[in-house]
Formats: sequence, C-alpha cells, structure tokens
Amino acid sequence: MRCPFCGHDDTQVKDSRSSEDGTAIRRRRVCSVCTQRFTTVERVQLRELNVIKADGRRVPFDRDKLSRSIRVALRKRPVEEERQERLVNGLVRQLEASGEQDISSHRIGELAMDALREVDGVAYVRFASVYRDFREVEAFSKILADMNPITGDADASPGKNDSQETP
Repeated sequence: MRCPFCGHDDTQVKDSRSSEDGTAIRRRRVCSVCTQRFTTVERVQLRELNVIKADGRRVPFDRDKLSRSIRVALRKRPVEEERQERLVNGLVRQLEASGEQDISSHRIGELAMDALREVDGVAYVRFASVYRDFREVEAFSKILADMNPITGDADASPGKNDSQETP
C-alpha cells in the first residue's frame, strides 16, 4: 500500500484487528522510508451499487458520503461513535442485500431517516430537514407531530411511551 505521507509503495502491516461488528479489518501500517504510521480499513463489498439521483444521473454509491451525512445529523448528540458506525454498516448491508444494483437517492434517504428515527429524534429531524429541503417552519412542525402522533410529544423517542398508560 502506498504511504499517504511520502508516496512510497513499501509499507508494513504492524497490527490487524477486526472491527467490533466484524464488518471491517483495521490495519496499522508503517512506511519503511519515512517511518510514518497510518491506519487503513478493509470492508467487504457484496456488489457494486449505483445511486440514481433525482435528475436521473447514475453515480457510484459512496459509503463515505452516507457516513458523513449520518455523522452531521448526529453531531453533538449522545450517540457513541461505535453506534454511528454500526448504523452506517447496517444501512450499507441493507442496500447491498436488496439485490438491486441501482438504488434511488430517495430510497437511501428514506432508509437513513428510518434508522435515525430509531436512534435519535433530534438527528432524525436534522437529517429530514436537509433531505426533504425544509423551507418553512410548518415543515418542522409537521415532522415533529408525525414523530409521536398519539401525544404530539416531539421529545419522545420511538417506543418511549409504549409502556406508559394514557389517562
């Protein structure tokens, strides 16, 4: 593997570890020329996925773009890095297991929203506001009301009121 610091082709693997969920291998490498250390990550890719954009363009699926979007929505929320990574891995596995090579950006967005709704309500609203291009306050009000249609409590996370009796 090429060293990202000096560009030399000869690097050595010093340590390899499986990720917590077993979907990736993290390798610690050292360059034999500049002695800089860096980490690489290997993931299984079941199939080449393409994203069909709203304008009809077909582009290769970019896991990192999905990951960045999820992380932006979860920024400064009490969701551990490991949980965020599992969420992204789960979404990618779901897309790969769908059997489709071409997946609409709309479908990816909806899957991401569903996953975020289960993890953190605030992150769900953040993601939805960008994904659905909210331009009016009413759009926020509607999505908050939809989060908990029984009580209209926007702070209630999914399942929070399931065990409580209503008066």
